[in-house]
Amino acid sequence: MRTARPLDGPEPTAAFWRAHREGAPIALRTSGTTGGARTIVRSTSSWTGSFGPLIEHLGLHADDRMWVPGPLDSTMNLFSACLSEAAGAAWSPRPEEASWATLTPSALARALGTRPPMKVLVAGDGLPPALWERATGLGWSVVHYYGAAELSLVALGRHGQDLRPFESVEIDTVDDRIWVRSPWLADGYLDADGPGALRRREDGFATVGDRGRLDAGLLRVWGRAGAITTAGATVELAPLQAALAAHARGEVVLLGLPHPELGQVLAAATTSRDDLVTVRGWARRNLSGPRRPRVWRVVPRLPRTAAGKVDLHRLAEELAR
Repeated sequence: MRTARPLDGPEPTAAFWRAHREGAPIALRTSGTTGGARTIVRSTSSWTGSFGPLIEHLGLHADDRMWVPGPLDSTMNLFSACLSEAAGAAWSPRPEEASWATLTPSALARALGTRPPMKVLVAGDGLPPALWERATGLGWSVVHYYGAAELSLVALGRHGQDLRPFESVEIDTVDDRIWVRSPWLADGYLDADGPGALRRREDGFATVGDRGRLDAGLLRVWGRAGAITTAGATVELAPLQAALAAHARGEVVLLGLPHPELGQVLAAATTSRDDLVTVRGWARRNLSGPRRPRVWRVVPRLPRTAAGKVDLHRLAEELAR
């Protein structure tokens, strides 16, 4: 097996195309927001083979210019930069003269009203229909896709409630878990013994643990079990909840609440008002970005299921009131 080429240099798109010409696999490092950082290994053809049908669907032309504001160590952004080059189009981290943009839902929300309308490819989190309606009402043309670093592009549509399987993608939702079989899957991880979310079945289907259901041709994506996605970042709840609980006398529960722009927002419920002060203070000092809860509530009696577990669905309803 040929050694995978890391794309963490100053010109990752050039390194991608060089590996493609030489038939070498590539190594893509993820941010590790769901736990430890991972290095994913894939063939370049697992991206380039999808470029043609995606370019045709988008109507991306050589005279277009793609605004890719995020860093290229994000697989979503690197994918879009390479996609633009495959179409003969230019791309830039700056929005000036852009006809297209690659944005997360939260970045799209920030851009509305501050940038002239353009065409936009939205990924990194579920796009709420209300945000799609707001954007299109302002003259933006919006295409949304669901995927994962290991699975690449899985489903495409207008927004998070309008996702259909992408070209050559088969989706199987068993026990409300999304399994995917397609030519666009990654090979695995650089360190076989390291942390990894990708699981495979003997029939070629793979999953990263996202939950959802395929219903009448539409894929409903509910997120990853034990994790939430906020502003494009996936936050694993169990280790974070354990860290907060270490500074509490009562119980601390983390969950995601719906948010019209961010998809979800991280919320913390405590059973003690004293813990609200202590634990919230610790979080402010020690947590940053998506790992810091944005909503805090005191719930003296947590709702329980018949089995005695915290009823997260009922708790979310209580916190949303």
